[in-house]
Amino acid sequence: MSALPRNVPSAIALHEARWLRSSYSTGANNCVETAPYSGLLAVRDSKSPTGPALLFTQGSWTEFASAL
Repeated sequence: MSALPRNVPSAIALHEARWLRSSYSTGANNCVETAPYSGLLAVRDSKSPTGPALLFTQGSWTEFASAL
């Protein structure tokens, strides 16, 4: 197992991040939210704002989103 990079934010830092939701999402919380943070992009389920978040580099997020 490799060590996490030093710029990986803590759970506290992500709690304080400015989370964004698509303008296409409905009021039913059936979407994901993103938050830019320290050169990374955090992605979480809008139904679980205190739950886990996935962290992507800009390049890996672009590649992932392009494949959808």
